[in-house]
Amino acid sequence: MIFTNEAFLLAVKNTIRFTITGIPLLVVTGLVIALLLSSLKDAVWIRTLYLFPLAMPTATVVIVWKMFFTKQSLAILVLSYLWKNTGYTVVLWLAGILAIPKELLEAARVDGASGHQCFFRVMLPNLKGSLYTIVVLSFLNSFKIYREAYLVAGSYPEQDIYLLQHLFNNWFVNLNFDKMAAASVCVGGFLFFVILLLQYLWDRPEA
Repeated sequence: MIFTNEAFLLAVKNTIRFTITGIPLLVVTGLVIALLLSSLKDAVWIRTLYLFPLAMPTATVVIVWKMFFTKQSLAILVLSYLWKNTGYTVVLWLAGILAIPKELLEAARVDGASGHQCFFRVMLPNLKGSLYTIVVLSFLNSFKIYREAYLVAGSYPEQDIYLLQHLFNNWFVNLNFDKMAAASVCVGGFLFFVILLLQYLWDRPEA
């Protein structure tokens, strides 16, 4: 029944769109900022500043979004997700970057490697563990964006920001526990499969 339910199909489509848009942007944005900060000698206060959005109440963030944006869309939801989660992503990237032995980079430069080659041949392979952690956490956090969308537009927002969390909330309020249970099993199985797939890809030996 749920696979023929229009609301379920819409929520799945929007959630997938949001996830495949938000996570790559978050990972790349965090890496770029972390690389810039890692080149600064004294950037402790800047790192602290990037964690500030995590400490702000969600309701306060929503009020700010409403002041700047009159029309709510998936793009605004993605922007809110980036603003909220970029800080911890930067911190995780920085931890991985600073853990790379400087001797490796210096040896690569002595051997004639360019900055581009140092990044792709030395830094990225050593950031594999950090990348896995960031992708998994970002994937799980992408399912926590519901509060922003709910506070902005309520239980029935615009169609392009109607997410799985809206669907579950509405089914719970309407006591549709059979649909909710079936959908929960499907979503939980999908999340488990994605995490196992990521684990396989990261643990696969390099050629």
